[in-house]
Amino acid sequence: MTIPEKMAAVLLTGHGGLEKLVYDRDVPVPKPAQGEVLIRVTACGMNNTDVWVREGAYGTEDDPSAVSTWRRQGNTLTFPRIQGTDTVGHIVGVGAGVEPGRIGERVMVDFSIYNRDDDSLADIDYMGHGRDGGYAEYMALPAENAHVVATDLSDVELATFCCAYLTGERMLERARLVAGERVLVTGASGGVGSAIIQLARARGAIPIAVAGPGKEAAMIDVGAEAVVTRGKGDLVEAVHSAGRGQPIDVVADLVGGPLFNDLLKVLRPEGRYTTAGAIAGPVVQLDLRTMYLKQLELHGSSQGSRADFRRLIGYIESRKIRPLVGGVYPLSDFHRAQTEFMAKNFVGKLVVVPDEG
Repeated sequence: MTIPEKMAAVLLTGHGGLEKLVYDRDVPVPKPAQGEVLIRVTACGMNNTDVWVREGAYGTEDDPSAVSTWRRQGNTLTFPRIQGTDTVGHIVGVGAGVEPGRIGERVMVDFSIYNRDDDSLADIDYMGHGRDGGYAEYMALPAENAHVVATDLSDVELATFCCAYLTGERMLERARLVAGERVLVTGASGGVGSAIIQLARARGAIPIAVAGPGKEAAMIDVGAEAVVTRGKGDLVEAVHSAGRGQPIDVVADLVGGPLFNDLLKVLRPEGRYTTAGAIAGPVVQLDLRTMYLKQLELHGSSQGSRADFRRLIGYIESRKIRPLVGGVYPLSDFHRAQTEFMAKNFVGKLVVVPDEG
């Protein structure tokens, strides 16, 4: 195919509101460097990280309210930036050192910029932050990050997995969740939460969901053993009832905020708490006595390792997890897509696709 000189893309032009996201049809198509491929993007999933980076909502260790981006150990975000992590597309060009036979492959992008040769995430970055991502018609990336997945899922369906499921898998891996254990999942109707429910089932564990009113049936359909309706009654009692009195081994929390202390209360002694988000508030109060008297473990988690990504591909190919498409939007209607994403009136993932023609 003929690769054009210009493309449409959504540019993040600075920290702030939706006005900082600009749909531009005159963006230069990137050139694949040595060891890279160029893909024609067909679908890209939306994530909370997109919103928080736009808002500069990550704070600093010294000032939680400071405008700051995702990477605290050395900012790599420059403007304008094309965001978008959960990218699926078709290879249409290769840089030097890449086998030309890869042209034509349909690939799912491992969006992580590892910066190390091992599986440590101490210096992690990601495409859509440290370099341009998939909210565009074309994207250049390292060839090793472009993975063929043996599945008959559509491009839109495949674009629901990467960031959310990789994040969820890393959380469960760090918490060492094993078969037969019970895991309480907050924010369960969102992309990462609904992923964790399925990933827990893939491990033989028993997920209990915490979700908003009206989403209970959807959570059972995804695979939750039981559902606790958020904001309805005492959380500790509701979890005890939903779990039929059985202990909670792991809490996988994406909400934080006022729920935090109750989540530690529901954990059994020597239980494990793991978090990768705080949509209800990142600054919480911790009673250290609860932590040390119950011998609790607290884990922070973000993204995932190469090994986590390989397991994710295995789950997709073996059909142990399934896509949950909450809505599809054209790239030119990005403001509406992100507005509806922030409203959270859906289950699963929202996906953005390039405009036809």
